[in-house]
Amino acid sequence: MKDINREHPEYKAWKQIWPRYRDLYTGGEQFTSNADRYLVPRQREAPQVFSERVNRAFYENYIGSIIDWYAATLFRREPLLSYSGDDETARRYFNALSEDCDLRGSTLSDFFRRQVIEALVMGRSYVVTDFPRSERTAGTRAEEEETGVSRGYLCEYPASSLINWQRDARGEFEWAVLRSERPVSEAGGGWATERQWVRYDRERYWMYRQLEREGGQGETEATGSGRHGLAALKQVPVFEFSLGDGMWLMNKSASLQLEHFNKSNALAWGLTMGLFSMPVLYTDREFKQPMGESYYLQLGKEDRFGWTEPEGKVFEIAMQNTDRLKDEIYRVCYLMSQAGGAMSKNSAMTGLSKQRDYMVTQEVLRGFGDKVKDALKRILRALAAARRDEIGIEVSGLDEFDIGEFSSELEDAQRLLGLGIPSQTLRSQIQKKLALKYLCDASQEVKDRIAQEIDGQAGS
Repeated sequence: MKDINREHPEYKAWKQIWPRYRDLYTGGEQFTSNADRYLVPRQREAPQVFSERVNRAFYENYIGSIIDWYAATLFRREPLLSYSGDDETARRYFNALSEDCDLRGSTLSDFFRRQVIEALVMGRSYVVTDFPRSERTAGTRAEEEETGVSRGYLCEYPASSLINWQRDARGEFEWAVLRSERPVSEAGGGWATERQWVRYDRERYWMYRQLEREGGQGETEATGSGRHGLAALKQVPVFEFSLGDGMWLMNKSASLQLEHFNKSNALAWGLTMGLFSMPVLYTDREFKQPMGESYYLQLGKEDRFGWTEPEGKVFEIAMQNTDRLKDEIYRVCYLMSQAGGAMSKNSAMTGLSKQRDYMVTQEVLRGFGDKVKDALKRILRALAAARRDEIGIEVSGLDEFDIGEFSSELEDAQRLLGLGIPSQTLRSQIQKKLALKYLCDASQEVKDRIAQEIDGQAGS
């Protein structure tokens, strides 16, 4: 209990940066309310002037839209689960899990869409497998199914929740500590912050709790312990999901987005100040006349009067620079084809060049899809092993990102079948792939039944 709040050195290195990344992704009022953290003051700038610039700050959120586009496009069609084996109980369980994987109504597709967004923003996310707890131990498999203790489910944790850990030589967790907090209402009508810690090793878990009120922090107390769901596998039930440092889009573009924020706000401030011209008098005489709309100005024979106005050259350069920064944000995120804009270099590109640019984006999406499928297989197979299910699980899909591609794929399949290759297995696999892709929005139970019927015809 004394060391439960100790933080890993890697966690300490990143925890100061993660709030900035969260603000850059969310944008809106969350970002502008913290604009004083990101808007760079000018040298010797008066505090009242900087305060006014902060109040006028705005944020053009390109990276947030890019990340949401990737997540939406990747899961345009749901991942496809296929099973091998005759364990009907296991099939029913995994079909139900695909429709509600976290006991909160989230499908596997919705759940992992959130993990992809978290990984693109914060670099990684964490998924914990858990099983319902029961006071009495079930004696048979049927009792486990009846009481629901075998109904494993998934819990999601952001990158900032894993505060301490240790890995073995293969990179697997030997133990891990997760910390979370939430506001709780107290009996007197006030609010307190409840912090919870869960420590996992390869067999057991320990839970701790602490309340923080306005008067200070309370004592940390143990609230439970026991064997976790993957104890029989000697495996920590914490799975890290990451797309890799090279695909951590927020980390690649954060400095560009902040530079664009400062340049665009400086340009807007200069344009605004240029609207309020300052009068200039050219005279050798002492000038004491009041000035304003309801006054007149009397000048001597040699006196002159004018207004200051910027020439505009620096504004033109600043506009070009902000546009280049915007293009660079899209470039490092492999989305040059969507940069757009009248000044974008893409406007002069041929259709073939734009198509090639989008091919790069598709390869990145397929890379994301492979990472999601690998994580899904690891987690689902661990659940099957913990439940002692006699079933094999494969995950496919997440490799087609254009709805129009299905018609061309159907034509390719018809041509392939027209070759007359004497293989019923080939025919059934082609039919199954096309059917499941066309019915991607159907329930997993329906898709599994269709796959079984196709396989049954192939074996007859």
